[in-house]
Amino acid sequence: MAEESQLTSEPEREAGHGVMDAVDASPLRRFVVAKSLITSIFDQLLDFVKDGSAFVDEAWRGDDLGQVAVEEQSLELQSCATKLWTIKEVLVRRHMKVAFFGRTSNGKSTVINAMLRDRVLPSGIGHTTNCFLRVEGTDADEAYLTTEASSDRRSVTTVNQLAHALHMVPTLDSGSLVKVMWPKSRCALLRDDLVLMDSPGTDVTLELDSWIDKFCLDADVFVLVGNAESTLMNTEKLFFHKVSERISKPNIFILHNRWDASVSEPEYIEEVRKQHLDRCVSFLAEELKVVSLDEAPGRIFFVSAKEVLSSRMQRAQGMPETGGALAEGFQERLREFQMFERTFEEFISQSAVKTKFEQHTVRAWQITEAIKAVMDAINIASANRKICCLEEREDQRDRLDFVRGQINRLTVNVKEKIKTLTDDVAAKVATALTDQIRSLPIVVEEFRADFNPTQETLALYKTKLLQHVEERLVVSLSHRCSVGVLRDIAETQRHMIDGVQPLLSPSVLDQLSAPSASFDLTYDLGLVALCADFHENIEFQFSLGWTALVGRFIGASGAKRALGAAADTRLQETSNFKDDMVVSIATGLSCVSSRASMMAMVIGGVVWRSVGWRLLALSLSLYGLLYLYEKLTWTDGSRERALKRQFVEHAAHRLRAVVPAAGSACSQQVHRELASTFSRLAQRVDLSEAELEGNIRQLSFRIQRLENIQRRSKAFRNRATELETQLEAFSVQYLQEV
Repeated sequence: MAEESQLTSEPEREAGHGVMDAVDASPLRRFVVAKSLITSIFDQLLDFVKDGSAFVDEAWRGDDLGQVAVEEQSLELQSCATKLWTIKEVLVRRHMKVAFFGRTSNGKSTVINAMLRDRVLPSGIGHTTNCFLRVEGTDADEAYLTTEASSDRRSVTTVNQLAHALHMVPTLDSGSLVKVMWPKSRCALLRDDLVLMDSPGTDVTLELDSWIDKFCLDADVFVLVGNAESTLMNTEKLFFHKVSERISKPNIFILHNRWDASVSEPEYIEEVRKQHLDRCVSFLAEELKVVSLDEAPGRIFFVSAKEVLSSRMQRAQGMPETGGALAEGFQERLREFQMFERTFEEFISQSAVKTKFEQHTVRAWQITEAIKAVMDAINIASANRKICCLEEREDQRDRLDFVRGQINRLTVNVKEKIKTLTDDVAAKVATALTDQIRSLPIVVEEFRADFNPTQETLALYKTKLLQHVEERLVVSLSHRCSVGVLRDIAETQRHMIDGVQPLLSPSVLDQLSAPSASFDLTYDLGLVALCADFHENIEFQFSLGWTALVGRFIGASGAKRALGAAADTRLQETSNFKDDMVVSIATGLSCVSSRASMMAMVIGGVVWRSVGWRLLALSLSLYGLLYLYEKLTWTDGSRERALKRQFVEHAAHRLRAVVPAAGSACSQQVHRELASTFSRLAQRVDLSEAELEGNIRQLSFRIQRLENIQRRSKAFRNRATELETQLEAFSVQYLQEV
């Protein structure tokens, strides 16, 4: 009664199939759910590794970031992505696979049909499976088959069509594989990724090794279908011995089919059953050692597949399941078959999940650990590189502040030096020029040239005289001032360069050139322009004449103006007080001279009568001789000396007026030269500052990128940890034995 309470009757099982599918009560659903879950994890892991590979590749190729990542890490992640892609493709093709073996005509195909609740494979009299038939579900509405030799789909809608199609392929042999794709809508068992492999009899070939290598290595459960009317044969045992050599402890079930034949001898049923059971237990536990002695009986079942198939097909057609010629004890055999199905489903789901997914789960775990190690290494490397960049940026900022402060202080110092030097230059030039003005008579006296009082010759003579004087003045000024000034300029420029050099970057310092040595201080006195209004007076003038006497009294220019006023009695109203006084005196004297002719006779007469005519005659003679002497000695040489004397007076007066301007002009030249030099040096400093600012910006950008790499590497590591958590949960739920 206990067994009856655990196992549903066939009608109840048939009726409850839809409900069971709806609530995922079938143990086979465990594999389907596990496959869906592990596939989802691998999909996430593959996307994760692809993103991580792109991230590592980007970090590796960022040469400006330093050795944050290396090529080996990028190649490692690419290898992980390739492995995951391969595993994912394998997972898609993973199914629960059960392989049925046994001697020819033991009812292997009938057992499969009974499990499928439909006549899917040819079976019965006249139908012997001559090749491997792989039955699996398809979402298509029509059944079809494919062969190893051709991927063409051959439509089959009935068992007879399938049998006919198999016989129409002459190349099929015992080592060939035919895939039978049966619509899932017509068979509930095939909806749960279950593949059933039918095989030729183990007694039809000696190529058992090739069978195992080709069709059995991925099988989760093996079902040995025996004949209840005979014991296990050596060919069957040999086959499973070979399987056990290649697969560690395979899951093997033994079905004693055609157990309905035992009804004809009811008195021997239990005895025969015990004999079969003992032999099979010994085979599984002692020979193959795949289960213990206690577990072995649970792997052995006594069934009648033909009866189960018949009752289930009648039930599917709406007929009573016990209709037809069913032997006595059918319900017991049916419950035995149901127990086999339930046990088989539990074993295959557990075994398939473990065998199909365990190694892949371990491999996925290894990949996540490898990725975590890579991300940790990148995170550490980027953190170290970030610290270096932060320190370097701080150094660059300190350097920039230092350069700016130093150039400001140097600018103030240089301006003071330039001002001091230019003031000194102006004073030196003014002093030297004043001294040269004092020695101007000597300079003029040294001048030698042909002199002729004609107008053309005088103009040429004065031109040469001006050139001579200016040249001598410039040479003397240069000799006295230029050497010292140029030395001071060079010293100031060296001071500028020495102050600027520590502020320049190496690249700018390499381009720094010495100041130009072509500078020379020029002295543009403009003597020609200054003496443009010079007019010489080289006409003979008696030293005791009225003009000379007036000149001695009020000066040459005053005499000239006074004598001119005597001829023209009109005086200018704009004259100042001094000029009016001078002119009035000169006018009085000229009036006396105009009346000399009147007074001469009077005075002469008085003198004549007072001193005598001899003394008067002597005086007049001496006056006349003096006049004659001066007149005779008034030669071209006298005229030249007079011109030079007049020129010296005129030039000295003009030069004294431009002494400050000449000094200022020279100081301006020095100021321009030094200011230009410092401006060029300041431009170099500006280039260094710009370079420092560029370095700081570049370092800031690099630090941002390194921080981004740190964040992303941490995110990738956390994501790897999340995936590990999912793998651990999957392992706990599906892979660890309860």
